[in-house]
Amino acid sequence: MNGHDMRTGARYLLLAWLLLCAGTALAQPRAWLDRDAIDAGDSVTLNIETDQPGAEPDYAPLQADFILGERSSGRQVRMANGRVGNIALFGVVLTPRRGGVLAVPALRVGAQVTAPLRLTVQDAPVAGRDGNAPAFVETEVDDPHPYVQQSVGVVVRLYYAAQLASGELDLDTPANASLQRVGNDRSFVREVGGRRYNVVERRFLLVPERSGPLQLAGARFSGRGVGGLFGDFFGRDNGRLSARAPDQVLQVRPLPAAAPQPWLPLKELQLRYLTRPQAARAGEALTLEVEARAVGATRAQFPDLPVPSLGDAAQVFAEPVQYDERFDGASPQLTLTRRYAIVPRQPGALSVPGIRLRWWDVAAGQERVASLPALELQVAPGSAAAAPPPLAQPPVATPVAGGDAVAVAVPARPSWLWPGLAAGFALLWLATLLWGLSRRYPAAVPAGRGTAPVPGGRHALADLRRALDVGALDEVAHILVGMGGVGSVDEVIARLDDPAQRQALERMQRARWGGGDDLAQVRERLREAFRGGPRWRGAAAPEAPVLAPLYPGDR
Repeated sequence: MNGHDMRTGARYLLLAWLLLCAGTALAQPRAWLDRDAIDAGDSVTLNIETDQPGAEPDYAPLQADFILGERSSGRQVRMANGRVGNIALFGVVLTPRRGGVLAVPALRVGAQVTAPLRLTVQDAPVAGRDGNAPAFVETEVDDPHPYVQQSVGVVVRLYYAAQLASGELDLDTPANASLQRVGNDRSFVREVGGRRYNVVERRFLLVPERSGPLQLAGARFSGRGVGGLFGDFFGRDNGRLSARAPDQVLQVRPLPAAAPQPWLPLKELQLRYLTRPQAARAGEALTLEVEARAVGATRAQFPDLPVPSLGDAAQVFAEPVQYDERFDGASPQLTLTRRYAIVPRQPGALSVPGIRLRWWDVAAGQERVASLPALELQVAPGSAAAAPPPLAQPPVATPVAGGDAVAVAVPARPSWLWPGLAAGFALLWLATLLWGLSRRYPAAVPAGRGTAPVPGGRHALADLRRALDVGALDEVAHILVGMGGVGSVDEVIARLDDPAQRQALERMQRARWGGGDDLAQVRERLREAFRGGPRWRGAAAPEAPVLAPLYPGDR
């Protein structure tokens, strides 16, 4: 072999060695699980190894099927193929969200990705009351055939036969619905099949957003018993315990064609007077208090109790609505109260119309109207309507002893002084009362004087943004109705000045009533349109202050 061939061979050997080093440096990260099969409720550790300097795994794809737990990282020096390398090791504890064969997806580590893995999770057993099981879970739904946007109460109960050292009770949010936990857990003891159980009861509120079948996965529990006690019960030495409730399918009904607006699906609605006046006087305030009790609704779905309209006969001032939400069995129950101050303007007959609310009876499948009877009052004259004072008496002649009778003008105390003072004090008291009421309940500014009234008051822009991010569509609708000071979403659409906002709300309405629109796109369209808040028709620009700012920074 001549020198030229030797030099060419040396070049090829050098190039091959460089390629080998480069391939070693850019080797694919290695991932492995400490176990390939686990029971429901157990955890597994995912380990990742890479030689890329400064690279870290992206764990985000794991969150779909796993709960991410404790994380760890470290480095070590390793020699491979005669080359010293710096290896980074990462670990994360994974708890499966469900049973079955789960795929651990490929994860990006720097410029490379790991190979996908598989994990077999033995699902928790489904046990009930009739099996004398050491632990079981029940899921109770108050209406298996709800309407779109109807509030459905869901109660999850965990039964266990001894003390727990730790545990988790979970209920997954189904697709095309919102689910939120309400209230605090209840704990009690109950005997089932001759066996004594500790019971934990947890409540949720489910609101379907689209008609059709709704898959509700059974609630799951995983935990660990105190000491070795559970090892005797469950045949395990580690004290682990897991159970789950059976899955359920709800058939969601679409919005009826004859449904009243605003849409108010309920199981029951009752109205009553808590206090009602028996007599009235002109210029004096009388108090009226109304209560509404609804079964199957939350505050976000229920409209405000309306304010009676009395025209020129009387002024009506309404206090903010007070409410209480709780569960009655498995159904949400709402109680609202509202007080009204009514000031008659003149004596005579006064008729106060009763409140009327249209709602949909979900059990009977028909519209109903809850109403209160009108109040018929006879208004007496107010205390300020006093009789006119009598005329003053002429001067009285006072005789003088030892002389002729001389007519002396002695100013006599007028007989109308005290009645006049009383009437003046009454007028002053009435004026003070009216001034106080006007301060507490400011009168509405009449429209038609150059600027239109700007809606709003019950909700802020922060409430709207929160609902657009995490709330249900019915909560978004309720907040916009409150900001607009109207009674329905259709009225909100009519009062909006921005075409993009009107189109976004119309699309939201179609999605709420099962129109087939994609909910994620609807929510994104709403966020974009209402990023700066609703823009109303005829909203007046803020007036300039009367006084100039005191400091330059206030300009």
